[in-house]
Amino acid sequence: MLDLWYKNAIVYCLDVGTFRDSCGTGVGDFQGLANRLDHIEALGVNCLWLLPFYESPNRDNGYDVSDYYSVDSAHGSLGDFVSFMHAASDRGLRVILDLVANHTSIDHPWFQEARRNPDSVYRDWYIWSKEKPEDPHEGMIFPGMQKSTWTYDEVAGAWYFHRFFDFQPDLNIANPAVKEEIDKIMGFWLQLGASGFRLDAVPFLIEFKGLEEEERPDHDPHHYLTELRTFLAWRKSRAILLGEANISFDHATDYFGSGGDRIQIIFNFVLNQNMFLALSRRDAEPIRKALSQMPELPETAQWANFLRNHDELDLARLSDSERQEVFEAFAPDPSMQIFGRGIRRRLAPMLGNERRIKMAYSLMFAMPGTPVLWYGEEIGMGEDLSLPERNSVRTPMQWDDGPNAGFSSASSDKLLRPVINDGPYSYRKVNAASQHDKPGSIMEHIQRLIRTRRSCPEVGWGNWTVLPTSETSVLALRYRWRGNTLVVLHNLDDRCVETKIDWEGEQARLVPMFCDTDDRTARSALDPITMNPYGFLWMRVMTDDDKPGQEPSGTGHA
Repeated sequence: MLDLWYKNAIVYCLDVGTFRDSCGTGVGDFQGLANRLDHIEALGVNCLWLLPFYESPNRDNGYDVSDYYSVDSAHGSLGDFVSFMHAASDRGLRVILDLVANHTSIDHPWFQEARRNPDSVYRDWYIWSKEKPEDPHEGMIFPGMQKSTWTYDEVAGAWYFHRFFDFQPDLNIANPAVKEEIDKIMGFWLQLGASGFRLDAVPFLIEFKGLEEEERPDHDPHHYLTELRTFLAWRKSRAILLGEANISFDHATDYFGSGGDRIQIIFNFVLNQNMFLALSRRDAEPIRKALSQMPELPETAQWANFLRNHDELDLARLSDSERQEVFEAFAPDPSMQIFGRGIRRRLAPMLGNERRIKMAYSLMFAMPGTPVLWYGEEIGMGEDLSLPERNSVRTPMQWDDGPNAGFSSASSDKLLRPVINDGPYSYRKVNAASQHDKPGSIMEHIQRLIRTRRSCPEVGWGNWTVLPTSETSVLALRYRWRGNTLVVLHNLDDRCVETKIDWEGEQARLVPMFCDTDDRTARSALDPITMNPYGFLWMRVMTDDDKPGQEPSGTGHA
């Protein structure tokens, strides 16, 4: 059996700068993060994903890197990073790092040398054009905030390409020296204990815009993903690549590899967007449709499922009318929307109803794949729409009801971003301390949900089937793996429903293991099931030879 630990992992994403400040600077640091690992461990999480913490001018939340081999001094030192990694390892936590390989900061020494000296080896590390390109406005990632994808540099006397902002020039991935440098960067952090990397903007990382390779019909840009995976496997066999690739299902093989020899895990943006369409309609049909379109994956491949993250909720893969439905339900005010295609809100204020929030997380954890949580979601944090762009969902973690939400001892004007002071999601009302060991809290729900998901390797490893139900608002999924069967039901509607599941004549007993009620009574698989408004029900399927509570086989991969 392959050691595919990520199949049954729970990933928790955080920004070091907004998690915990240990020294009163107003910016989170690695010492502060290490001091709060007990919180993360108590949730049951077993893998951390850290947003960029490298040296950076921070014009784009650290995604404009100026030194890949360093820790930004605001977050501490390399020594602090190593101490944190040791503390994480002591708690059984793996750590994956954000690898921003598509572009650098305009302040990076590579670019500064490239622009000054046309004969520098670094000149070909970027993409240049002597003449103004014919399509400078094509393919902008941030419409309304971005003027072009090509910018003229007075020092270089040439145009440089940047798929993102003009302060983030794209690296020339066709240059072997650039690929070798990316390998060195990965090797450096692997040596310091990293368990892999979240690859930023993968489709743009492997594009060859403005290069002669773009015109070659025999050139397969996806082959570079095989090269990355091969290097990773040789340096650290259990390390993984988690890809940010907003792709349609028909391109999955290009990114996973036909034999699973490319990216191991890819965020399932199609399913994510259809989950929000289903939530807005209170009807599970969009999820059923998305699941029916998902391709079979190689054994080593896996989808990553999420509800919210550090970016906007991207709805670009929905039709115009579908996107408008989601806007009307969850972002009716234009200030809640961004780029004309997304929502810049956290989940709790979007859904409002606590029962609905708990159901939505249970639903996400029950999807085929690996669940990913954004920090603060475990306590139902809100957003600050007064902050620009995507920073609305990047406010400091709310630890308690003390000054600055317990995030920092600095004066409030020195904080990296302000804490949420007012309204129903104020840190005085929503914080980790107030939910600690509190029955019925969102944090307690997430803890129980994580324990349940980690005890159900069928979801990460098994074969799954969407079961027909008599109520369209109810989604029923059956998982089978190593002789064990799990059935999970979710009611997306705000009304109580009774549903029947088409079992194709299967005789069995259903034993509840996690649900929205205290009822754990076993029932026949053929009996109708009553689902509460926004109800959820995880059940083991038992035959006459099974005993309730029997330890399922294969849980050693948790």
